[in-house]
Amino acid sequence: MAREGGRVRRRGQGELEEQVLGVLREADAPVTAAWVQQRLGGDLAHTTVVTILTRLLAKDVVARERQGRSFLWTPTADVARLAALRMRRLLDGERDREAVLASFVTALPPGDERLLRALLDAAGTGQPDSTDTTGRRTED
Repeated sequence: MAREGGRVRRRGQGELEEQVLGVLREADAPVTAAWVQQRLGGDLAHTTVVTILTRLLAKDVVARERQGRSFLWTPTADVARLAALRMRRLLDGERDREAVLASFVTALPPGDERLLRALLDAAGTGQPDSTDTTGRRTED
């Protein structure tokens, strides 16, 4: 739970994982769970931070190495990869993949549709991506 204007609000699904990963990516070196907990602020229990780090480890977006009785944690991916993993998990849980993908693509705004098309074209040719964040092709 997070505080917002004196009230407690429930975090969105995956929000805490994103926050933990974001804090890890700010670190200059591998860090402890206590370091992550301190940077997150608020009233998160140490066990909650360790649980989130362990979930991120299972998703292969962080690595850990033992140091004494604790672990040092390092990010191995960014928040975009974490979001992509969530999207993939949702897609894998659906029976009619084609319908889900078709619905997703037809609901995209034109800029995102162009960007997705360019990314798929680049993946199909093995060429590096040559689009900017707005979906426009850039000069090679």
